[in-house]
Amino acid sequence: MKFSTLLVEKRSGGIGVITLNRPELRNAISIRMRHEISACLSEWKDDRDIGTVILTGAGAAFTAGFDLKEFKNPDLFDELFSSSARYHRDVWKFPKPTIAAVNGPAMAGGFDLAKLCDIRVCAPSAVFGHPEIKFGVPTLFTPLRWIIGEGLARDLCLTGRTIGADEAFRIGLVSEVVDNDRLLQRALEIGISILEAPLEALQITKGFIMDNKGRGMEESFRIEHDEVFQTIIKKRISPPAKKK
Repeated sequence: MKFSTLLVEKRSGGIGVITLNRPELRNAISIRMRHEISACLSEWKDDRDIGTVILTGAGAAFTAGFDLKEFKNPDLFDELFSSSARYHRDVWKFPKPTIAAVNGPAMAGGFDLAKLCDIRVCAPSAVFGHPEIKFGVPTLFTPLRWIIGEGLARDLCLTGRTIGADEAFRIGLVSEVVDNDRLLQRALEIGISILEAPLEALQITKGFIMDNKGRGMEESFRIEHDEVFQTIIKKRISPPAKKK
């Protein structure tokens, strides 16, 4: 696959790496970039050679968010909306584990991209925030609430304040803070660790993670415990049928 706004690479061991590649614009997420991310994830979704995906940015920024120049053209509204709706869902619902390697500022829509991934690691230069609230743009609240809890999510979404890498680690937004020159390598190590498990188990678990949002504990337990026992585990422990 060749893209104009992304660098895409398949690493050995089953890891795909997507690098947002508009460093001169701090990797601003344009309509084209959203289409290309969706296209890449769509292809990798069913690719048995890809078990997990890392997203990172070229240059000094992860991404500064959506390309605001496109919002000045009313003729682009329909495509802005449709590309955004699809892209957010494609990242959020991607059936394999995703890792955000946040190499610098992740602002507004860039913050959204990071929090739509399953795991986040960041460099000391990372900064997270929703400054768009100051300009009248509502923030994406729910995924952040699931990651760091209601109170802190309200704080960040309503105040628009920015937080650095240390605070992001302290509140559980990121799992690790890693020196810039080791960030991608560390993300690859995490990806390799994830892929020590069979892909089927990872995809089933990712499905549980996605499905239990909005469900009560009893329903979650019924699906994640009882049905697993009746299907996956039962199949594993049942003796093979005797040959006649």
